[in-house]
Amino acid sequence: MELFGKHKLLKLKRKNKGNTALSNAVDQLIDDLCKAKWKNSQDVKKARADADCVHSDGFYFFDINIHRTMILILFDNEEATVIWIGSHDEYEQTFKNNKQTIEKWLRKSRLI
Repeated sequence: MELFGKHKLLKLKRKNKGNTALSNAVDQLIDDLCKAKWKNSQDVKKARADADCVHSDGFYFFDINIHRTMILILFDNEEATVIWIGSHDEYEQTFKNNKQTIEKWLRKSRLI
């Protein structure tokens, strides 16, 4: 799978330099995404237990629990695009832990 927005994940690692657990978790996510041949949400969940489908158009949040980091990724065909990265607190503030609020944000951002 081709990964777009990888620079956002690398920036997260740079900002948290010295946090080996987070760096390893981000590297594992990048590796999983680049090697993925996922066809449906079951494939995603099977490979990544931290994935949560938040919209039927292929949007998933990944919860990097080591650092309470949330990463929103869009899957479209053989492409994965990093859309948003933030702390769990930023996620709750922005998205209210609510799929309807996530959908409103996606519409406002012209992603759906």
